[in-house]
Formats: sequence, C-alpha cells, structure tokens
Amino acid sequence: MTISGGRRDELRDFLRSRRARLSPGDVGLPDAGRRRTPGLRREEVAVLAGVGVSWYTWLEQGRDIKVSGDVLDAIGRALLLDGAEREHLYLLSGLNPPRADGTPAVPVSDELQRVLDAWYPRPAYVRDRYWNFAAINEAARIVFGYGDTDHNCLVSYFTSDRYRARDLEWAEASAQVVARFRADAGRYPDDQEFGRIAADLAEVSAEFAELWARHDVRAEATAVKAIRHPEMGDLTFEAMALPLDEHPGHYLVLHNPLPGTDTGERLRLVVAHPG
Repeated sequence: MTISGGRRDELRDFLRSRRARLSPGDVGLPDAGRRRTPGLRREEVAVLAGVGVSWYTWLEQGRDIKVSGDVLDAIGRALLLDGAEREHLYLLSGLNPPRADGTPAVPVSDELQRVLDAWYPRPAYVRDRYWNFAAINEAARIVFGYGDTDHNCLVSYFTSDRYRARDLEWAEASAQVVARFRADAGRYPDDQEFGRIAADLAEVSAEFAELWARHDVRAEATAVKAIRHPEMGDLTFEAMALPLDEHPGHYLVLHNPLPGTDTGERLRLVVAHPG
C-alpha cells in the first residue's frame, strides 16, 4: 500500500491515541507499575495482535508495507476498537472496510425539497459529505434557529450562539458530534476538504480543537436532540440520517418527536404561528 502524507499522519495519531487510552489490565496483561507515558506500548500491541514489533511500528509510521484485513482485524481486537474505529483503521490503512450488512437507504425523488417541505412541522434537512446544508425545511430553521449565515451544521454547532443556547445537551453531545464527523472524514481519506474544515473550525473554537485532537470516531445513524425553544419550550427529537443513493455522500436527516414527550403537540404551534 502507499499512504499519502495526510493519511499517514492520521493513522499514526489514531493508533497512538487508541494505545494511550488502554491500560495493561484492560487487555489482560500484568500491570508493570508506573509508566512514563500512559497506555499500552507498541510491543504489547504487537504481541496481542500476533505481529512483529518492527512491523507494527512501521504501520504506525505509515511505511510502505503489506497489510491485510485479517491483520487489521487482529490489531483492532488488540486495541479494543469498536465497529466505527475498525472501519476508520481500514480506511486510513488504504483498504476498503468490509461492507456492513443492512445499510439503510431511502428512495429520493427529483423534487427533494418537496420531501423536506412535506415533513413540516418536523425539522428536516439534507447535508453533504462535509456536513454542509444542501437543503433545509422551514421547521429546521424555526426549531434549531438556523439562519442565512448557517451553511454547515458542524460549524454552526460550535460557533452559533443561537443554536447553542437552545441545545439542552450541548456539552454532553459535542464529543459525539466531532467523533461522527471524523468517522465521515475517514471514509474519504484523500479528501483534503475535511482537514480544511477541521483546521478552520479549530482556529475559532478551542472546544472543537480539543475534541478533534482525541481522534475518537463514532458511526451512529441516529441521535436524540433536546432543544429549548424560546416560544415552544422543551422539544426532544429522534434524529435519523439516511444515505441518499442518488446523491453520493449526502444524507437526509429527519427529526421525529421522541415518544413519551409532548414535542408533537408543541410543534403544532409552528403550524398555527409560523415564523
């Protein structure tokens, strides 16, 4: 394999961050006492994965070596990677990850905006691979406070005071949001636009910069969003991101009232008093 410079750096930092979060006890190794740096040593990962220490070192360095899915799976098991992290490791190593079964899909009409408008008064939008808004319905603007200057939902998440004031679980959810964006970036390892977005956002948001440096990845297609609207009160949604096969890299993000809440009733105020 040949790994580009940017992907080589990502692979090195990702593997180091996964080693650093584990202790010998986490993987069944004896604790040898205090260590100069936290986490597993390269030699320990190599032993657990059944590969040579030099070979594993070269992998972390992004050297031009042969690698197989079986070996990556062994490393993933050694580092206790979850499904999203395993996929990320494959992509950074220059291999296609095994296809997941049952990937959800949704038929898309030529009039996608009409689909979004029909979802009103429930929020909905379409985002591209970089999380830019490709289309949005009026309910999403009203509920989440998106305005004309909001063009990217990740950037708005960390820079929009209006959105942040409404999100009841911003601090708890922010790490998951960044981890999902990094997982998406890993699917396009040679696309420099992800790095540009992350670098620009890190310049203006210390919180994003700190979370981005963790190299965490998550790949959930669903999330729960809790919003405190200034007029409608507390609203809680189940959000689902559905891939659009006719628009590669795009997702239709639909929000439904969470069962057991009065969100549906409160949303009717949007119909009665739009805007």
